[in-house]
Amino acid sequence: MNKIKVMLVDDEPLALEILETYLQQLSDVEHVVSCSNALEARDFLKTNEIDVIFTDIQMPQVSGLDFIKTLAIKPLVVFTTAYPNFAAEGFDLDAIDYLLKPISQDRFLKSIGKIREKLQLKQPKASEEEYDYIFVKADKKFIKVKYQDIIYIEGLKDYVIIRLDSGRIITLQTMKSLEDKLPPEKFIRIHRSFILATDKILAINGNMVEIKEKNETKLIPIGKNYRDEVDKIISDNKL
Repeated sequence: MNKIKVMLVDDEPLALEILETYLQQLSDVEHVVSCSNALEARDFLKTNEIDVIFTDIQMPQVSGLDFIKTLAIKPLVVFTTAYPNFAAEGFDLDAIDYLLKPISQDRFLKSIGKIREKLQLKQPKASEEEYDYIFVKADKKFIKVKYQDIIYIEGLKDYVIIRLDSGRIITLQTMKSLEDKLPPEKFIRIHRSFILATDKILAINGNMVEIKEKNETKLIPIGKNYRDEVDKIISDNKL
């Protein structure tokens, strides 16, 4: 596994210094950059790839929460803050962890452990077979679902509805967990609540995507935080 590339974002120099010291002691982690505000961090991400962002929440100009919301393609995120009341909103943005200041080294290392585990799951295995399906748990059993049969996926609180040519499957899991299992070359997330099979897209009309479901055209909205990714697959001629 390659070194984990880390970005730190905080307007407090001392807070950055503490995390930088912790990172220096880890052989499998690369501290790529420290930024004093969200605007600087966002500019850096335009031309550089990062695996994990550790970001403060309360910062001048743009908060850490708003900064993460603007990213079309999000690295793993760990929020660092002195205020526990932002935790719910932080995890709602799929943060992998939420660290309260002052951050002890032991607590920081636990967060790094979560990051290692998450990124290890994303590493392709050399002998891994190419699958054209996934198994999802529904009705107390695991159901085999072929990628080619999926039209779109809709999130509804703690449940996910997989819309198929032949009907639907309702499974208890998060959109993020399912998204991580799907091949990115076949599916695209266009909204907080919707993932589409790219080969089922008929047209993109303004802020709506047209797909075909049971011989009818259905319109699905594009979330503002996902617009850049939709534009990218158009420009890359992937549709």
